[in-house]
Amino acid sequence: MESNESTQGTGNDIPYIPAATILPEITVKGVILGILLSMVLAGANAYLGLFAGITVSASIPAAVISMAVLRLFRQSNILENNIVQTAASAGESLAAGVIFTIPALVILGTWTKFNYWETTMIAGLGGVLGVLFTIPLRRALIVENPLRFPEGVATAEVLKVGDTGGAGIKFISIAAVIGALFKIGDTGVRLWGGLLEKAWYVGGSIAYFGTNLSPALVGVGYIVGLNIAVLIFLGGVINWWIAIPIVAVTQGIPEGAAAAEAANQLWSTQTRYLGVGAMVVGGLWALIKLQKSLVQGIKAGIVAYRRSRDEGAEATVRTERDTPMQWVGIALVVAIVPLFIVFSRFTDSIGVGGFMAVIMLIAGFLFSAVAAYMAGLVGSSNNPISGVTIATILTASLLLVVMLGTGSAIGPAAAIMIGAVVACSAAIAGDNLQDLKAGRIVGATPFKQQIMQVVGVIAAALVVAPVLTLLLKAYGIGIPTEAHPNPLAAPQATLMESVARGVFQGGLPWGMIQIGGAVAVAIILLDVWLEKRGSEFRTPVLAVAVGIYLPFQLSVAILIGGLIAWAVRRHHGSVVRSRGAGRESELVEAQATGDRHGLLFAAGLITGEALLGIFLAVPIVVSGRTDALAFWGDHTDLAWPGVVLLLLVIFGLYRVATGATRQTAGG
Repeated sequence: MESNESTQGTGNDIPYIPAATILPEITVKGVILGILLSMVLAGANAYLGLFAGITVSASIPAAVISMAVLRLFRQSNILENNIVQTAASAGESLAAGVIFTIPALVILGTWTKFNYWETTMIAGLGGVLGVLFTIPLRRALIVENPLRFPEGVATAEVLKVGDTGGAGIKFISIAAVIGALFKIGDTGVRLWGGLLEKAWYVGGSIAYFGTNLSPALVGVGYIVGLNIAVLIFLGGVINWWIAIPIVAVTQGIPEGAAAAEAANQLWSTQTRYLGVGAMVVGGLWALIKLQKSLVQGIKAGIVAYRRSRDEGAEATVRTERDTPMQWVGIALVVAIVPLFIVFSRFTDSIGVGGFMAVIMLIAGFLFSAVAAYMAGLVGSSNNPISGVTIATILTASLLLVVMLGTGSAIGPAAAIMIGAVVACSAAIAGDNLQDLKAGRIVGATPFKQQIMQVVGVIAAALVVAPVLTLLLKAYGIGIPTEAHPNPLAAPQATLMESVARGVFQGGLPWGMIQIGGAVAVAIILLDVWLEKRGSEFRTPVLAVAVGIYLPFQLSVAILIGGLIAWAVRRHHGSVVRSRGAGRESELVEAQATGDRHGLLFAAGLITGEALLGIFLAVPIVVSGRTDALAFWGDHTDLAWPGVVLLLLVIFGLYRVATGATRQTAGG
């Protein structure tokens, strides 16, 4: 965490559109576009999260797409664009909460498919709760004690550039086509394999290296930056280069397995639980660290509400008008009652259902506030939703064990359901505050943004179950089967299932969990030391914990993206130093443009690959064959074509991100 001084944002920003200026915000075309984009981005992020275990904020891509579409109409404005991206970004955020938890019900065996109405209600109502829980926190975290909200600020800048005639749609479009073609060549027609992997037996141990050849993962690494990318890779090193070799020596190597297969088996059955321990400790540390700020934020929200009642609604200027608190209270009741009914029907007990609802309500509010604060510090993409969800499921499991007993058949699934609502709520809470920060900068009406956030949540919730069903049938999720030997990894959902089942049925490798917790403590102590030294490089524990849990090949691809982002920043810095005399402002503006273009290109790579992952699922499901489009044979044993093409994508990303400063310096 950063110090209070370093997290201060621009709370007294002069709005781009003054409060006295009234422009259309919620329009028919804006609502329709926001709903459609929310649905599309929810599907794309659901695929990415199940594939890689990581999701990224879609606010900036949504803003760019919105600008491109709304320009086709005679009348549009920046506030209407902002409304569209507010609704659209809710889709990707809700998808994160869903795919981290709900697939665990299928992996657990409680569901054989994604039941539409249960999935829709858990996702939709959980997301709505996230919006409602954070409405009182807007004034505290954005106005009176402002945090950075880096992605909110970036989104606002993109909106302002678009309003003044700037373009960026070409970068996201070209990259989306590249990402889509890459996915077609790999997963579709199978001209090459998507994984470069090598392992060796060394004495009685295993040495392993692998990297995924995915442009989307490179895009993820570019967006999160070098610091987070290095930490994710460090987590992979701790697991795959330290823990797995030690376990191989001390506990033996699986008989008859190739080296790579043995390494993956040890990871699956043993060492991934290091990540469980690290995530639990990281989630608890987040609560401890945020305790004071959380209490202050809630108090400030209550004071602001009382002040608005005393002054009267007419005295509140447009840019400070939130959803009335009495509406919030009514909406909370309307959202909680159906969830209580779902819980009661599932457990066949009103008492257990009520107990689940109480745990969900307390944890949902607490973690929504934590997520909102974390979004202000590190952005929505880096928000540790998986960490707080694990803490929720572990706590809920331990409480339910007391009520239901260790032999309960419904206990693990009940804990996961609680975690699913909390995960959706926390994911949307961070996104809501991020969008409200962007809205404050451009001069939007908070009340209208909060309405559209709910609209986006509901739109995404309506499509997430069919998308999950399609992906389950086409690729499989979590558990290798004869039909799907290499399913979508769904790392967080698999982790949630393991924790919930392990608490009730035993079998959790508690020793590994404890060691992972000890590693997390060491990383926390390092981060505290770095904070006191004022270091720019920090070690947020949950980033390392995610790396420990992820397959190593995903961490390597993400690191590549982070290294590109670092190289781009070095290029910008060297240009400014060498050509800066008398041209500082011109070069700084070019640097900002290059950063934005690189970000959009990376987002396009993610969007294109993710959307094609969904579209390619259709012929696979229809034909019942994973190689339905392999017209020229299956060549997935060949990695070198993917390596060459990925190097070209990396070069293209670097050139796009550095192009503006190259042209400016050369001019």
